[in-house]
Amino acid sequence: MIKSLEKTGRTEEEAIAAALQELGLERDDVSVTVTQRAKSGFLGIGASPAIVKIEYEAPDEPEIKAQPEVKAETVAADDEYAQIRSFLSGLLERMGTEAEIEIVPRDGKGVTVNLSGPNMGAVIGRRGETLDAIQHLTNYVVNRGSDKHMQISVDAESYRAKREESLVRLAEKMAAKVIKYKRSMALEPMNSYERHIIHAALQDYEGVTTSSTGSEPNRRVVVSYDRPQQPGNKPKSREWA
Repeated sequence: MIKSLEKTGRTEEEAIAAALQELGLERDDVSVTVTQRAKSGFLGIGASPAIVKIEYEAPDEPEIKAQPEVKAETVAADDEYAQIRSFLSGLLERMGTEAEIEIVPRDGKGVTVNLSGPNMGAVIGRRGETLDAIQHLTNYVVNRGSDKHMQISVDAESYRAKREESLVRLAEKMAAKVIKYKRSMALEPMNSYERHIIHAALQDYEGVTTSSTGSEPNRRVVVSYDRPQQPGNKPKSREWA
């Protein structure tokens, strides 16, 4: 008995491999017809997956095995992952950069995309500005027109983790100076994400408070001296922005 199965994938080869894995067959055991070729679109916009039709000979009395239920959320996540890969692959290609793309789910509905390759400096840019732009574009393309918002964080060679560690060290160093000289000190201008790291690092640091001043793109964190409070006094609130 001849049966058929349709599969989609980022490429024809990926769709064929998925079908063979599901059927438990080898490439020589099936006949493949490509019903739709993959399209990368422009910067990933307008991209479409490959669709293949797999025909194979099945036993007259096949053993019926229960298949695990595939939830709609899982299918939707696969589509979004494919869209992320397609967009980033197209964007990096136009930047003249090759990179491995790893997508890792986070708690909730977000994912972290890790990029790795030989020329990640160009992807990161000055103080992560290019990386932030890539992240913004990826979120826009994937979430455009969708009822559900997926929070996508794009990182390259663990830049964000390393940057966070350096900012925490900077915050603690600045707090020590503020306490030593008993006067306020302002840090260099930072984006909202970096300012948040500074505020969080000093949230429970005794003897200082933090606030933000100025307007974008020159908004910066100010670390102020806070005299030790008498027992029973309420802690001062901090302006985080």
